[in-house]
Amino acid sequence: MSDINNGVGVIDDDFNPAAAPKAREAAGARAATWGGKGLTVGIGVSAVITLIGIVLWVMQLSGGMVQTAMRNLDSWGLYITMFMFFVGLSAGGLIISSVPKAFGIKGFGGISKVAVFSSIACTVAAIGFVVVDLGQPVRLWELFAYSNLGSPLMWDIIVLGTYLILSCVYLWAQVQAEKGKVSHTALRVISVVALVCAVLVHSVTAWIFGLQQGREMWHTALLAPWFVSSALVCGTALVMVASMALRAAGYLKLDQAHLVKLAKLLAVFVLVDLYFFGCDLLTEAFPAADGMAVVDMLVSGPLAPFFWGEIVLCVVAAVICLVPSLRTNPLLAVAGVAAILAILCKRVQLLVGGFQINGLADYAGPLTPMTVTGWESGMAGAYQGMVYWPAPIEWGVCLGVIGLAVLIFLLGVKYLPLRPKADEQ
Repeated sequence: MSDINNGVGVIDDDFNPAAAPKAREAAGARAATWGGKGLTVGIGVSAVITLIGIVLWVMQLSGGMVQTAMRNLDSWGLYITMFMFFVGLSAGGLIISSVPKAFGIKGFGGISKVAVFSSIACTVAAIGFVVVDLGQPVRLWELFAYSNLGSPLMWDIIVLGTYLILSCVYLWAQVQAEKGKVSHTALRVISVVALVCAVLVHSVTAWIFGLQQGREMWHTALLAPWFVSSALVCGTALVMVASMALRAAGYLKLDQAHLVKLAKLLAVFVLVDLYFFGCDLLTEAFPAADGMAVVDMLVSGPLAPFFWGEIVLCVVAAVICLVPSLRTNPLLAVAGVAAILAILCKRVQLLVGGFQINGLADYAGPLTPMTVTGWESGMAGAYQGMVYWPAPIEWGVCLGVIGLAVLIFLLGVKYLPLRPKADEQ
């Protein structure tokens, strides 16, 4: 045997050409997973948080929903707030991924599969929040066994399940397209269907609230487009932050120009969302007196911290994304996080605001711990502050569901072929 080292490689006289395919296959198998100790630690931590959440959920099941801060007069709380929030994160991610392929325009540097998988993880979390809010798992069966197809709640369950399946199919189609097993036309058709479903799932979620005439904060035709615009804000921000983190870890080779493009898109979505918010406030305030109660509640009432928090965070995100000199990586990360938190503040305003205005002042009835929080001081005392604030067990279960979403995403990064092809990077 003789080796010749020419500075480029080593030539072996005993080299067997027949063994080369097997060697490449073995190397491909080794490359199927990615990440070192940091990723493994992240998977372990998220798994532990998920397990703690499951334990707390079992405690909630054994003791009943009375352990939460939800009551008859504020029957939805943190779980449904986070459900709305994660549906928005998932829909936004899928829209960002499907729009370039559906319309045949240039994408964002090969982040499509990462965006779709983040959408899948967020959708699983959204479904998880619905499950923990039902009170008992058996009610999942009752939803379908005794379903009312005329109810927007049932529409949402059907669309959300379809959306999760379609997201998985869309991710599979992209992987197969890279291998040449799915045509460009077929992938484009799936992209169009995914885009329509992403818009539809958020519209149906909005109709759950918007079709309830008895809630002053909710009953508006603007809610569906407002939900879609919010989804675009937080979904784009999530994809941008996740892409920056994966690029910093060496998972993606993403050109800075693609991040700038995402930042500009985020700024447009933030401004559109603020415009819808302004339109809704004007419609609420003029000329009805009850509408002014909604505006007062948001601007200077119990929900004012969330209202002004949303406004400030949106302005910060828009300024960073619009000013070229501010588009540094640290500040873009700040803009993405600010946009996500702003939409979370909006979700809190929407859900709690729907219960915050007392519509039962003229109807006397028994006040007990089972009907309303702050019941000792009567109806007026119950509505002095926020009518709802999560109980500790709700925070724990919520963190467990979020840990599940993070666990799914990190496992996908480690084991699934989410990295882009060389020509897309």
